[in-house]
Amino acid sequence: MSEAPGPGSDLDVLRPRLPSPARLVVDERLDRRGVRLLLKRDDLIHPELVGNKWRKLAPNLSAAAGRTVVTFGGAYSNHLRATAAAGRLLRLPTIGVVRGEELSGQPLNPSLARCAADGMRLHFVDRSTYRRKSEPETLAGILRALGAEDAYVVPEGGSNSLAVRGCRALGEELRGHADVVALPCGTGGTLAGLAAGLAPDQRALGIPVLRGGFLTAEIQSLQIAAFGARRGDWSLDERFHFGGYARTTPELEAFAADFEQRHGLPVERLYVAKALYGLVTLAEEGAFAHGTTVAAVITGAPFPSLPAGRSRTPLSVRGTPRLP
Repeated sequence: MSEAPGPGSDLDVLRPRLPSPARLVVDERLDRRGVRLLLKRDDLIHPELVGNKWRKLAPNLSAAAGRTVVTFGGAYSNHLRATAAAGRLLRLPTIGVVRGEELSGQPLNPSLARCAADGMRLHFVDRSTYRRKSEPETLAGILRALGAEDAYVVPEGGSNSLAVRGCRALGEELRGHADVVALPCGTGGTLAGLAAGLAPDQRALGIPVLRGGFLTAEIQSLQIAAFGARRGDWSLDERFHFGGYARTTPELEAFAADFEQRHGLPVERLYVAKALYGLVTLAEEGAFAHGTTVAAVITGAPFPSLPAGRSRTPLSVRGTPRLP
């Protein structure tokens, strides 16, 4: 079962909606191939810790036990935003280590502005240092620079053994409801846990949103760390990254807008749209047998503008707040 905190914990303030709802939709592109489509609405778990972010963060926030949380992400990281929101809700100090030292002297984009508005301290590092952030020496140097040697560290994307075991509940919720469960993948933690929670006759399909072909080894390592061995029947289809993380194309944009109109579902572009596009393509290629039920995990929602009353232009450099 999931290792996320249960009723009565300090994390009750996060108020998750679990299990997340699931609904069958009719999509003629799959229907004519005899494939049923189920949308697993993990985007409705929590309004600010959306989708897999709640599942991955909740056990880590519990383990942090009130300590400052330090985590990592790029300039458009959903994980950074979710961590910052959790920090605000729990009154927990958070620090986001952001890839790209060149960003430090520029106005924050809307995603990082949301993090800062939620109280997250932002610390920009050069890309070479960021690539080595998991090396003990480099990580120790970053924490020293932050004055946060005793902080609780959550890796990029929130993917560690606690998060993987937390995501196992997602697979358990889908037992008996689908033959194939598909989802977008960034760091691979959600797929690693999901696959472990599915029944033996189900399989998981991951659609990576980054280029590079490195994710199979990462997911296997996460499962070994969490469970001691590879778990479940899972695979990846690497064709649908559309150029890499945070990249889209007019074709993907048109597909997402059409899907929204067909099904009344707000489609997040950087992850969810790529997985849905991959599913439709695979169905049209005949990848699923007639009578297959495919569940698409909606892992996130489109990023909204900042709510009224919150600053839109906070700045920070290397974690030190700057006056407007």
